[in-house]
Amino acid sequence: MDKQTLDGVQYAKMILAGTENLRAHAKDINDLNVFPIPDGDTGDNMLLTIVGGARAAGEGEENLSATVRRIADGMLLSARGNSGVILSQFFEGIAQGFDGVETAGNAEIIKAFRCGVQSAYDAVMVPTEGTMLTVMRSAAESLEESSDSDPETLFIDFLEEAQKTLDKTPDMLPVLKKAGVVDSGGAGLICIIEGMLKGLRGEAVEPLGKEEAEESGEIDISLFTEDSVLEFGYCTELLLRLQRAKTDIDAFDVSALTDYLQSVGDSVACVKNGSVVKIHVHTMTPHKVLEYCQQYGEFLKLKIENMSLQHNNAEAQREEDDDLLPEKDIGIVVACSGSGIKELFAGIGADIIVDGGQSNNPSTEDFLQAYRRVNAKTVFVFPNNSNIILTARQAAAMYPQSDVRVIESRTVGDGYAALSMLDTYSSDANVIEEALKEAMEGTVTAEISRSVRDTEDTAVGEYIGFVGKDILASCADRMETVRKTFDSIDLCDHEICILIHGSSVTPDEAAAAGAYFTSKNPGKEAYIVNGKQEIYDYILILE
Repeated sequence: MDKQTLDGVQYAKMILAGTENLRAHAKDINDLNVFPIPDGDTGDNMLLTIVGGARAAGEGEENLSATVRRIADGMLLSARGNSGVILSQFFEGIAQGFDGVETAGNAEIIKAFRCGVQSAYDAVMVPTEGTMLTVMRSAAESLEESSDSDPETLFIDFLEEAQKTLDKTPDMLPVLKKAGVVDSGGAGLICIIEGMLKGLRGEAVEPLGKEEAEESGEIDISLFTEDSVLEFGYCTELLLRLQRAKTDIDAFDVSALTDYLQSVGDSVACVKNGSVVKIHVHTMTPHKVLEYCQQYGEFLKLKIENMSLQHNNAEAQREEDDDLLPEKDIGIVVACSGSGIKELFAGIGADIIVDGGQSNNPSTEDFLQAYRRVNAKTVFVFPNNSNIILTARQAAAMYPQSDVRVIESRTVGDGYAALSMLDTYSSDANVIEEALKEAMEGTVTAEISRSVRDTEDTAVGEYIGFVGKDILASCADRMETVRKTFDSIDLCDHEICILIHGSSVTPDEAAAAGAYFTSKNPGKEAYIVNGKQEIYDYILILE
């Protein structure tokens, strides 16, 4: 390996190593959460984002530009949450910086990092310092002093400056200092760069085999019947632990194994890390692969999938996705979770519901599919969560077929208030957009959930009532928390309360909560909806 330059094969290995290193620390990144409800999903969002890039990377090719572009495109489509979008834009900028570059020296790498930082900043309308943006910017700026070194030293210097900046983030953002944590996105970025450095050095990064966050939906086995023909063979993946009783582990050479796999299949990948060999092959005879491999060791993990069945499912899914709605002038896309909440939005005009909300952020590709299926000249999008807005906006920028306008609804209450007042009488999209924004003004959304950590204001397990990031009440009793939350809000300007209760709340308890509102506010109305949502026991929309 040329230690002075970087090619596409090396970069692909670095991304794979960065992915595995982040996977190992994703839970720790999730726990760096400044608010005590289950929304600490930064690690998961960043992992799902970079996994899209790693899958697109394959083994890479010598042309750096081509490999980096595939990785960036994979991340863009897989991006979830604010952290995932910013991460995807960072690597998109890197791809732009490497455009046309077959192999990169330090000058090209430094330029690519600068482009990555600029792209990430451009993705955020109002960048906040003390976040991942600051960490990547400070680290990239420090590289100018390393221009005469090799790429390994460059990444070491990037990491050192990134860590110094991350340690300072609590002094830049009071909310981090109050919670006693550093910025989670910045910590996730450091995990990725640490892994990339290991990949650059050729160090073994053993896959953890944890796929929970990446599992796809169930496959419909009825699509491969008694009369079907196995056209595409089996995707066979395994982790093989070499056994001293069967082979000389230190002298074991994967080239003979690779040659055999190529004789019984194709799309072969065979990598040895210590005593573990990771194998991927497409074959019509997976039993031959297993028999051959077992002469050297025993299996840690096996996965054999019928690719003909996968193909049939993909075709069925494509047909379903191609089921476009009738063409119309204005289409409505809403992101929300909870079957009752979905029914609520469908009842007031949502054409397409994107499944997602707190700790379940949809990807850029999810929104792209929704924009296509709604089949409208102008599409209004309601993310209903502050952590989904950037993703919806990124997808909008990637979908020129329609005029997609993201209405920045940060809560279910914002989205409900806006959509319930939608008036399409005007054919002017600008007029409609302004009216939707005005409809959200004055609406207050309070939420009740359980605290998942101790803070200055609450203890683990207590119910908390909050508006935005302001905690209004904290009690061991849920109904008492509801009452105190209502009492903490000035209700003079609000005539109606839409009380959406979650799956853990009984109808009798919800009725009692609604009765409390009306008893304290004579002449005002409370409407109760069974939202069947998780996380939030209650969502109180005050209009």
